[in-house]
Amino acid sequence: MFNRSRVELKTPEQLRHMDAAGTILCEALDATIEHAAPGVTTGELNRIFADVVTSHGAKPNFLNYHGFPGWICTSVNEEVVHGIPGDRRLEQGDVLKVDGGCIVEGWHSDSARTVILGSAAHGTADPEDERLSSITRGALWAGIAAFAEAKHVGEVGEAVEDYVRSNGGSDLGILEDYVGHGIGSAMHMEPDVFNYSTGMKGTRIKPGMAVAIEPMLVRGSIDTKVLDDDWTVVTTDRSRSSQWEHSVCRHEDGVWVLTAPDGGAADLAPHGVSPAALR
Repeated sequence: MFNRSRVELKTPEQLRHMDAAGTILCEALDATIEHAAPGVTTGELNRIFADVVTSHGAKPNFLNYHGFPGWICTSVNEEVVHGIPGDRRLEQGDVLKVDGGCIVEGWHSDSARTVILGSAAHGTADPEDERLSSITRGALWAGIAAFAEAKHVGEVGEAVEDYVRSNGGSDLGILEDYVGHGIGSAMHMEPDVFNYSTGMKGTRIKPGMAVAIEPMLVRGSIDTKVLDDDWTVVTTDRSRSSQWEHSVCRHEDGVWVLTAPDGGAADLAPHGVSPAALR
């Protein structure tokens, strides 16, 4: 199951379990985001997510992970990642990041989305927040498209950074302290998947490899700190942030986005990439 670099290579059956976990996760995130509105607490969103996952007989992978107390991470505004769901009530104009995962037959899924409460067109959201989220999401799909044909993992970070810099994001910061990762029989595994060019090739990509690609962009400095709860990561200058993430695999026939309902077909099409369904 492992190659010499200790990167886990999955069998087709194992990837199908990951795809099942990804399908459940997608449904759970859909339901969670649908209920995100002013006045709703992040704890309520946590319960909605948990209800969907448990209704399918899947298990959580965030809950109790190194002591984390939630089924999802709910990070608001200057909170970049690892926000703990609780009594905080969402407000109009908030930038909410929901990051979650689940386990099916011992195999993991992990995905994150940014939702902005309100609309710039209606004057209830900051257009700069919408631009931030749009560029972050676009960078995610540029990274996935690169992974589809790349020889080495380092090409993903190069594609993410190039997209940001070439699509109106030269003023945005790409977080360096937190990066993507391998995923499979555990949620966090080798290899690290950077969101910027490191000048290194990185791990060679082989069939059976699965990674979570998750660019995190900020409107200001990339400097961060962890709050006293020992989890929530915030920007030190309180600038707002966005996070988008998908779990993706390469198999013998091509690439498949495990946490997208169509395997990534719609969002990969503009990049000239067609996903190949798992067999």
